[in-house]
Amino acid sequence: MIEWINFISLLLGIGLFSILYTISLQPKKRSGDRGESAWKECKRFRTVAGALEFLIVINTIMWIWFPLPLVQARVHSNLFVGIGTGLSILGIGGTIMIKGIMDAGKETYEPSEDTEMYGGIYKHIRHPQSLGEFPMFVAVGFIVNSWFLVILLTAWIVVYLPIMIHIEEADLVRRFGNAYKRYQETTGALFPKLHGE
Repeated sequence: MIEWINFISLLLGIGLFSILYTISLQPKKRSGDRGESAWKECKRFRTVAGALEFLIVINTIMWIWFPLPLVQARVHSNLFVGIGTGLSILGIGGTIMIKGIMDAGKETYEPSEDTEMYGGIYKHIRHPQSLGEFPMFVAVGFIVNSWFLVILLTAWIVVYLPIMIHIEEADLVRRFGNAYKRYQETTGALFPKLHGE
């Protein structure tokens, strides 16, 4: 019974995070209807989404003790293979995410109409925080040694990430206009564009 509660909590966490985080990425659009309060509301949505991320990680870790009986395929019979793979992904993802957070500054958790377009790693890719952060969920699936979680979390990322980027960038175009459109043309979303593209 506990394994089903944990699994349903994981799915609800993923769903609610996806909805609330996506809303938090649209302060300019929302300000058309809600005025200045939209920016503070988006900060609150982002804070709740952050708490839901924590819930997703906790539910994933709880899989160690409460896996669903029907989907117990292990990544490897040697637990350390999954742990090593997961820690490698965490290390790379964490480094990229932290660099993105540092270069975005306060905007990471508190959207502001006064924010200017970022520099640093953002000169090379438009979404370094997403590139670093989302694979870290899959990393936890590897650490837990569950192919089911690795596949589930990868499928979520593959479906959600392009939708999230599209919605966020529509709002960034509203905020920064042609400057952001030019930025989109010269800078890759998740990976640097090769010279001559």
